[in-house]
Amino acid sequence: MNEKATKTRYTDEELKEFDELISNKLEKARKELDFYISQLSDRADNPDSKIKGLDDGIGTAENERITTLAARLRKHIQHLENAKIRIQNKVYGICRVTGKLISKERLRAVPHATLSIEAKQSK
Repeated sequence: MNEKATKTRYTDEELKEFDELISNKLEKARKELDFYISQLSDRADNPDSKIKGLDDGIGTAENERITTLAARLRKHIQHLENAKIRIQNKVYGICRVTGKLISKERLRAVPHATLSIEAKQSK
């Protein structure tokens, strides 16, 4: 039997690689969230400065758009933080449906994934 067929978890070295990838994504996401929060704060402090000549409806729509983006980013950050916990517990990369390892390619693309492609497609 080959190693890939019997491998049940990623090695500590592989987990370290994913931890670094996730840390970089977290740093970027947190900076982006800070930007959105500062935009909302600026808009609240100076409602006229950003939208001179625009009616209140457009300003409100823009605030809602930024708020939605910030909420999505918060959720993404939570998923990444949860992935870091799975790394610490050495269960990162194990599909929660099949119990098999999620491919490295998938984890590099979606580092917070908890489902293999096989499990995701069968949903």
